[in-house]
This record gives sequence, structure tokens and C-alpha cells, in this order.
Amino acid sequence: MTDAPQKSYYWIGFREGLPFLLVVVPFGLLFGVVATEAGFTGVQTMAFSSVVFAGAAQFAALHLMAEDAPFLIIVATALAVNLRMAMYSASLSVWLGKAPLWKRALIAYVNVDQSYAVSINRFEDEPHLTLSQRIRFFFGAVTPVCPMWIVATGLGIWLGDTIPDWMALDFAVPICFLAIIAPMMRTLAHMIAAVISIVLALVLSGLPYNLGLLVAAVVAMIVGAQVEVMMNRRATT
Repeated sequence: MTDAPQKSYYWIGFREGLPFLLVVVPFGLLFGVVATEAGFTGVQTMAFSSVVFAGAAQFAALHLMAEDAPFLIIVATALAVNLRMAMYSASLSVWLGKAPLWKRALIAYVNVDQSYAVSINRFEDEPHLTLSQRIRFFFGAVTPVCPMWIVATGLGIWLGDTIPDWMALDFAVPICFLAIIAPMMRTLAHMIAAVISIVLALVLSGLPYNLGLLVAAVVAMIVGAQVEVMMNRRATT
């Protein structure tokens, strides 16, 4: 498949990104509604989605803001939720690290869960793709996702309370992450980290300011990394 025309990889990525609209749109709508109900203005809400550009971190920060949590706790929680982006970047740098600086900067900005998931799977399945093909595929994958996140947030602000309760937009949050995470559970380290994060998040859910989420994320990443190191050592001995 690597002998396909360069431009086709953009559209291949585009097609793989399209299904995520089924969860990105209600996810964005929900954030627009919740942020408005929390007292954010339309401009603030749109700026939040455009600048932070990270749905899970936005919801976590918004929840803590509504509880009048200390500023440092809000920042620490948002950073902890988004620590996965640092791992995404490190993983993608193997495949896209030789791109020009301006392209890497743009990739970093639009690197969300959906674009990472489909891109890393494609790159690992087709390791002989050229750098140009990888870049085209990545930007194709984010084209339907990222603009619609902003648009959906705006629609959520505009529609607000007119969205009926029976639509249950909050279904999009868990489904979005299940759709992303499930195909990426490829190693024992991945599965152990996922299980530990789930168990700890549930056990520590009673801690104030969602601190249980912080602890669960940090512990799961440490354990997952250690398991992967051990597995690599065994493979080389």
C-alpha cells in the first residue's frame, strides 16, 4: 500500500478519522452546554476549547472550577489528565520527528487522542511509509475531528438548555475513550496500566478535588512503564 499516490494518504487518514465524529460532536456539544451552565461566557468557552484543545482535561478543570478548587489543584489535575499527550508525542516523534519545525508545531497542537490512535496504528502496521505519507495521513485524520470539536462546542453554547435530556450527551465521553483505547491494548504493559488506573480511580473516587484521578494516573503510568522495561529486558536476555 506504500506505493499509493502521496495525496491518497491524506484521504485515507480522513476516512479513518470520520467515524470519530459520532463521539466528538456530542462530546463538544456537552462541553459547550456544561461550560455555559457553569457560568462561562460564550467567548470564554470557545477560547477554552480552542486553546486548551483537550476535552478530558477541559471537563476535569471545569468540574474543579465549579467546586472552587485551589488554582494549583486545577492546573495539576489538567496536567495529569493530559500527561498522555507527552507520551503520544514521544511515540509519534519516532515517525514524524524529522518533519520541519513548523509542521511539528502544528502536529503538536492538533495531536488529540483520535489522531494519535489512528496514526500510530497505521505507522506501526506500515513502517515503510515515507515521512511525507505519514504527515499527510496524520493531517487527514485530524481534519474531520479538530474543526468539528470547535464547531460542536459553539453549537452547545448556542443550543444550551434546548437540548433535550433524553439525548444523554454524556454517553460520548466514555464511548470516545473506549473507542480509542481498545485497539491500543496491544501489550501486557498497556493492559496492566489500564486496569490499575481504573481500579485506583474507583477506589480513590472519594478524595476531594478529584485527587484520586491524579494518583491513579501517576501510579498506572509508573507501573505500566516498569512492566514494559521488564518485558524488554526479558526479550533481550
